[in-house]
Amino acid sequence: MPPKQKADTAGYQQLKKDLVGGEPGRLYLFHGEETYLRDHYLGRLKELLLTGGMGEFNLHTIPAREMSPRRLEEAVDCLPMMAPRTLVLVRDFDLFKAGEKDREEYARAFAQLPDYCCLVFVYDLIPYKGDARTKLAAAIKQNGTVVNFARQDQGDLVDWVRRRFRALGKEIDTRLACDLIFLCGDLMTNLIGEIEKIGAYAKGGRITREDIDAVATPQLDAVVFRMTDAIGEGNFDRAASVLGELYQMQEPPIRIMWSLGRQMRQLYSARLAIEKGKGAPYVAGLWGLKPYPADKLMTSARRFSLSWCRRAVVRCGQTDLAMKSTGQDAQELLTGLLLELAAPSRPAGRQGARG
Repeated sequence: MPPKQKADTAGYQQLKKDLVGGEPGRLYLFHGEETYLRDHYLGRLKELLLTGGMGEFNLHTIPAREMSPRRLEEAVDCLPMMAPRTLVLVRDFDLFKAGEKDREEYARAFAQLPDYCCLVFVYDLIPYKGDARTKLAAAIKQNGTVVNFARQDQGDLVDWVRRRFRALGKEIDTRLACDLIFLCGDLMTNLIGEIEKIGAYAKGGRITREDIDAVATPQLDAVVFRMTDAIGEGNFDRAASVLGELYQMQEPPIRIMWSLGRQMRQLYSARLAIEKGKGAPYVAGLWGLKPYPADKLMTSARRFSLSWCRRAVVRCGQTDLAMKSTGQDAQELLTGLLLELAAPSRPAGRQGARG
């Protein structure tokens, strides 16, 4: 598996620089899965540009269904009232799917944007897929900035989590912040709700693991990791208990199976890395993981033999196929697979799964 490419953050860094300098550019394209950040910086743009008491008059929003070169020209030509600039927002319009003639007109418009106008295309419900071979892409590159709001690096995300808790009058240490991110996922959009729940629940001034466990909603992958980790520790009862929790949460067996299969493939690659003398950074690159979950994966992989990991990957694939093609009860198949995977560890007590 080739290493996953890192997201291009040049546009994001340029946007931050523009805002710090108080001089936003004339053209931006906002996209990416971190919608919390996108909305945050869109809010900062509005605060900076829509000043002078006439903010609503200087904001022009164009829905996708109304977008055309003529409609864009009308919005761009609106002069600012009692403020130096206007803001034009175009939401969920796929520039690169427009007709060839329209694309040429958009490219021409981008090259002629007046200094008083800031034009922002926001991709929310549709993905941004630029075509670098086109004249339109060249015009965007020359006259604007494509901002990818990607998932944040672990260090930045931990700092943000701690700041959010601090704003609620709470403190959380770095290790526990990493645990929270591992448990609930690394999207700020989701984490902000979890932080608010935990902050409201916690009685003391410092967040504890008990506070997180009491009210946080874990993502499926984190729960499955707990299950496989219990197998590695030779604790079948705990592994079965975790699977039971997933059933009680009414997680579809096919979704659990997908997550379990992915977890086993990750364990197998981590075990192979250990055999070859490679460390957590190598595995993190393979799977696009942050350092903390990569370290946890390597620790877990050391509890399993290479042959066990190989067999687990094969059996997960076979069980997944059986779920989709044989008509057998999916929950029974999944429970049977857990029993099979745990079997090597049961007689070994706490020695773990040795294969």
